[in-house]
Parts: sequence; C-alpha cells; structure tokens
Amino acid sequence: MSASPTDLARLHARCFTSPRPWTAEEIASLLTGSTVFLIGDNEGFAMGQAVAGEAELLTIAIPPESRRQGRGAALLEAFHREAFARGATQAILEVSAENADARALYAAAGYTQTGCRPGYYRALDGSRLDALVLARSLPVLRCAAAKSG
Repeated sequence: MSASPTDLARLHARCFTSPRPWTAEEIASLLTGSTVFLIGDNEGFAMGQAVAGEAELLTIAIPPESRRQGRGAALLEAFHREAFARGATQAILEVSAENADARALYAAAGYTQTGCRPGYYRALDGSRLDALVLARSLPVLRCAAAKSG
C-alpha cells in the first residue's frame, strides 16, 4: 500500500458526505492498530479490522467516476480474503440506509441485514440517518479443502 493517510483522506472526502469523510489523522490513527488492515490505494481502498473471529468493514472508498466497474466488488472480496486469513468467520458492516449503491454492492456479496441503528449518522444538513447493520459469514470453503480419496 503506497498511499499516505493524506491521500486516503482526500479520496474518502471525494466519496462521502454522509457519514462525514475521515481525516488523515483519523486514518493514520486507525492504521496503527494491530487488528486493522488496509487493501487498495488512493484509487480505491477498503479498511477493516479482524478481532476474535469477526471482521468489520470500517470503510470502503471508490471514486465516483470509478463506480459500477467492479472495483468495489473486487475490494470487498479482497477484504473477505484478508479477514478470513486473519481468522474471521463472520464479517459485519454498517451502511447508511440512504446509500442504495452501497447496499446493492453488499447484497450482491451476500450480506443480509441483522440490525438497525436509528439516527446513527449525521447528514450535512444536521438530520440523522439510520445505519443498517449487515453481516455475512466467511465460509470455510476459502481454506485449503481436504482432499477426498
């Protein structure tokens, strides 16, 4: 990963207004954690963390002009592979109920809604938006299969 936290924050700001984009300092601070991992670069990235068998997708950022070209799906699959390699068997995330494009990406990747956090995000106009909690399992099929005789 060659992008700096400043580069990543610039991309994040191009991708998000609600919830608010992350600052370079916030990204740098997250990346100091031993459980946090980053996939991608300043052309698109996913950040997650894996702890105690569960992985959380913290954010995924794809530039607006690069959406609907498979980059998000590829980053999400790379997140799943890395999370599984770190021992996670379940992946979770939160997404704004208003973000139809992201919700479609996650549904296509097998995520289902497991909860709702009413008023979790604050929009630019100060209104509150619900966050949907989504989850999917990270199947054992990704590990080396035992050879049958």
